[in-house]
Amino acid sequence: MDESKHQKAEGHRAGGPGGLLYWWPVLAIGVVLCLCAGFVGLAWRVQAGAYELGARAMDEFPGDEVEALAALVQSDTHTLAERSRAVHALGQIGDSRSLPILETFYTGQACQHDKFLCQKELSKAIDRCRGKNWPPAWLPFLPHAPAREPGT
Repeated sequence: MDESKHQKAEGHRAGGPGGLLYWWPVLAIGVVLCLCAGFVGLAWRVQAGAYELGARAMDEFPGDEVEALAALVQSDTHTLAERSRAVHALGQIGDSRSLPILETFYTGQACQHDKFLCQKELSKAIDRCRGKNWPPAWLPFLPHAPAREPGT
C-alpha cells in the first residue's frame, strides 16, 4: 500500500489534475490578464486626470477644457510646474486646437524647468495633438485619438 500512495504522490507532483504542470497555463493567463487590466486602468487614470485638470482650469478660464488649459499654459500668474501639467493634459486630450499654443512654446532645446516649460512634455503633447503616439484603434479599452474634422 505504501507504493500506491507513493505513486499517487508522484503523479500529483508531476502534472496530475492538481499539480503545477497541469495548472501553469491557467496561472500564466491569469497573470497576463491582471497585467493588461492594470495597464488599461493606468491609461484610464491618466486620461481622467487630464480632464480633471481641464475642469479645474474651466473654473478660472473661459471655454471648454482645451481652451481653458491653453489659457493656463499661457498664464503668467501660474508656476511653470502648473503650466507644464497643463501641457501634459493637453497632450492627453490630443485636440488639434491646442497646437498653435504648444508650438509657440516649443523651442526644441534642452529642458530648463526653472526658466521654461518642459520641452519634452511639449514635444509629446504636439505629437499627440497631431495624431501620433495613440494606441492602435484595434486595441480595446484604451483611449484613442479624438475624431478629426475633414481637412485637419
